[in-house]
Amino acid sequence: MKIGRWLIAGAVLAVGIWKADDIIGTDKQRSAAPDSSVTQTADPSPTTSPGGQSPEASASESAAPDHTEAADPSPSASATPPAKPTDEPKPSTDTPDNGKGNASLEALLQTNAPGKTIKVNKNGVAVVTNPDSMLVLVNKKRELSSEYAPDDLVKPDVAFSFSGDSPKQKMRKPAAKALEQLFAGAEQDGITLKAVSGYRAYATQKSIFSRNADLKGEEVANRTSARPGQSEHQTGLAMDVSSASANYELEQKFGDTKEGKWLAAHCAEYGFIIRFLKGEEDVTGYSYEPWHVRYVGIDAARQIMAQGVTLEAYLEAAEKAATKA
Repeated sequence: MKIGRWLIAGAVLAVGIWKADDIIGTDKQRSAAPDSSVTQTADPSPTTSPGGQSPEASASESAAPDHTEAADPSPSASATPPAKPTDEPKPSTDTPDNGKGNASLEALLQTNAPGKTIKVNKNGVAVVTNPDSMLVLVNKKRELSSEYAPDDLVKPDVAFSFSGDSPKQKMRKPAAKALEQLFAGAEQDGITLKAVSGYRAYATQKSIFSRNADLKGEEVANRTSARPGQSEHQTGLAMDVSSASANYELEQKFGDTKEGKWLAAHCAEYGFIIRFLKGEEDVTGYSYEPWHVRYVGIDAARQIMAQGVTLEAYLEAAEKAATKA
């Protein structure tokens, strides 16, 4: 009996030892196997990350969720409208809106009021003080200095009634550009114009008046030709214009031609006026000259031609209106 119990006990002990050894072996295998979680998060890059961080720091940043792309914009950001591009076209100042052009013209008229722009010199001659203004008023009572000459004279790209080069082909730059546009507009309407005489220096006008006085007498010359200092041609803002139908002459018959009629009807669109109107000889001091155009700017020209008044009357009326205001 004792022998049998010993055999049974030995058998049980052997089985227990075998089971224990199997369990221990299994645990050794598990501990030897690589950790899959470490393999997934490990940084395969060198020991230093591109940003100079340790592998641990790189691994922790890559494991952290990135919410910046999926995050909703903040209320303040969504309420702010996108900025307008800086290269948006700016409104043109050539065509003022909301009365700004009229406001600018009114200011210009006040600055160039006849009563504010004249000074009597030591010889008793009334000399204008604004010779460079587009609204300068020059006539028998308001003269230019004998030394005055514009500093921006250029030759407009238009047809002339004569060949060769001459100072009388020139005008002040703004007026020259406007004359080019006027001639182009006429051409589009089937009208051919040619320029005859523009800028004249003080000395040139003196010679012209003396010659006319010798030929016609001083009284007649004084009605048809300006004395030196009293001519708009010295401002560089005037141009005499004619056509083939008038033989390119500066005669009153030009006003009856289709070219003369077109000029009177459309010159204001380009900033010019017919300076010496018919029936206004007592105001201007000169006979009717349908060929003589004077640049004053588009806004002023449209008002002057629409009202059918002289430059003298227009400027004086503006001065009186400003005084009453």
